[in-house]
Amino acid sequence: MSNPEIGNERTTQAVDMKLEVVALPVSDVDRAKQFYVGLGWRLDADFAFGDELRVVQLTPRGSPCSIMFGKGFTTVPPGTAQGLFLVVSDIEAARVDLIGAGADVSEVFHFKVGLQAVGMKGRVPGPNPERRSYSSYVSFRDPDGNGWLVQEVKERLPGRGLSLDVETVTELLQEAEKGHGKYEPNAAKHHWSTWYAAYVIARVRGQAPEEAAKAGAAHVEAVGR
Repeated sequence: MSNPEIGNERTTQAVDMKLEVVALPVSDVDRAKQFYVGLGWRLDADFAFGDELRVVQLTPRGSPCSIMFGKGFTTVPPGTAQGLFLVVSDIEAARVDLIGAGADVSEVFHFKVGLQAVGMKGRVPGPNPERRSYSSYVSFRDPDGNGWLVQEVKERLPGRGLSLDVETVTELLQEAEKGHGKYEPNAAKHHWSTWYAAYVIARVRGQAPEEAAKAGAAHVEAVGR
């Protein structure tokens, strides 16, 4: 058997592991489905396997991660999923949307100190006074009591990747255009999309522009071999 490690150093490239589905325990599948569809979440699947097993999957708008619930799907008691985070760029607008969709949403709040994912401890009314990213919230529950925190993120911390809304993608493509303009004059002949693709993926995964530019150059070189 070959050993993928020599000493303590890996000899193979690390594999991406993406969190894509969170299991949600519910007591009434149709009621939960109606609630989340009502929030505007995309219905990805609703499969039944006989009378004992049913699986429903939905995805929040713009999210790479989905929720999944059903009948015979999990033995976890309904309503025990707590501290589930949804990230938005505008907490007040998100609250208005949730209320319009029929959710019982809290007022906007922030924490006096730290962060409490479950319960009311440390909550202070109103958004963060300095309106810092990661610091203003609302909360709501689904019909079973599964608890959600909605967190406002206007600017992400380094290494946390990027949200792929239209404004961010536009800025990212403009940034890539400038970076490629510096790279292209001294590079081997290539199509601009080769460099752009690697650059954009690197930035979305949280790399700084300088590291993303290196990724673009390395990809052009690899393709040209």
